Amino acid sequence: MSQEKSIEPSPAGDSAETIFYDWRAIVDDLNALLRLRTTPIGMKMFSTVEEMEAIPKIRRPKSVHTTDQIVAQAARLGWTVGITMKDLVGAQCGVVIGLHPRDEDWLSGKAMAGVWYSTLADSSAHQHAMDSVPHGRYLAMAVSPLTSGRLNPPDICLIYGTPGQMIIFINGLQWAGYKKFQWGVVGESACADSWGRALKTQEPSLSIPCYAERRYGGVLDEEMLMAIPPHFLPKTIEGMKRLAANGLRYPIPQYGIQSDARAGLSVSYGSREK
Repeated sequence: MSQEKSIEPSPAGDSAETIFYDWRAIVDDLNALLRLRTTPIGMKMFSTVEEMEAIPKIRRPKSVHTTDQIVAQAARLGWTVGITMKDLVGAQCGVVIGLHPRDEDWLSGKAMAGVWYSTLADSSAHQHAMDSVPHGRYLAMAVSPLTSGRLNPPDICLIYGTPGQMIIFINGLQWAGYKKFQWGVVGESACADSWGRALKTQEPSLSIPCYAERRYGGVLDEEMLMAIPPHFLPKTIEGMKRLAANGLRYPIPQYGIQSDARAGLSVSYGSREK
């Protein structure tokens, strides 16, 4: 996999090494290992609108949308789309990606009280629990299929998959340099659990997409979403390949709920260290 390196500010505002990836090879590997049904995409934040609009073949919305719809236009239709806060339906979408402030009106939760949460206090607690990009750093955002190379590199990658695909992906991520992952569920506005958290922390972030993502973003009933900075992908793919060589691959074949498990366990859980 050919890579070029440069130095530029990371989303956290610090200097970071940036790697330009062979996205076609990466997506080919992801599809071969996981049999994905939805296009893996990238998301990138921009400090100026002009930077976003300079992306080749960028589309700009003609209607007001949710961020879920913008993400879906890349993941479901293969489009490259750029937005500003003016393109979004409201603060709930804008706050998560840092295009709207976490002001007192938003934090009050009054828009969700009695609809999603029993009391104003419950609704406010939900707003405070959401992960989001700090406001004031960015003015625009774009999404695009990874294979287009137009956001090379994106700040984060968004990969939709079934729970079975996600656990194999996580197993690959944990193959070397093991780390226990602990993810939260904010409930409604689960984009805060995925792209909001990943953009904010630069850590892999798994979510159960919420009502809005499924209603407006076309997320399928069986899909989960992994939002992950791109530098984790080569490591994850290598881990999945090593697991596949050990017979641990997707799809996971069912052994049978009444079979003698000893033969299967000896293969799947026996040590191969020498």
